[in-house]
Amino acid sequence: MGLHETPLMFDFERVSSENLTYMPMSVRFNLDRFGLRISLAQWQLLPHPDRELLARFPVDEDTQIEPNFDHALFEMMRTHANLEPEWFTPDPEPAWRSTADVPESLLTHSRLAGATVPSVERWAQLDPFRRYILTKLTRKPQPSHDFVPAMREFGLMD
Repeated sequence: MGLHETPLMFDFERVSSENLTYMPMSVRFNLDRFGLRISLAQWQLLPHPDRELLARFPVDEDTQIEPNFDHALFEMMRTHANLEPEWFTPDPEPAWRSTADVPESLLTHSRLAGATVPSVERWAQLDPFRRYILTKLTRKPQPSHDFVPAMREFGLMD
């Protein structure tokens, strides 16, 4: 699978990420799948064309399909920030991969937002990247400003 023609972003991200000042979810997904961490300040050290390129990488769970994201990131970080990303061991069974139940954090945030709690069936119908996004947006105790817009965009709210 090749690069997307334009940065991969959902409508709910456009306000905060359109100019790539903030990391789009596609970049966060790829960082997490490769076990890499960079700060927002490090992200912002990269020139806009590099941030745009990183946002064009596919969001597929199979790291063998497109193994160049990590290489590109390392090269960009070394060249423009004289830094390297931090490594971590990715969770081998993250909550978003399971289609057997809706993650507790999503249930809690849905209730806090006054949203209908998604059924297990509806959760299972979401593609893995969308499940990843929703669990990423609900990882902290306080609701993300993107949670309700993402739920709407993914057809889980009116």
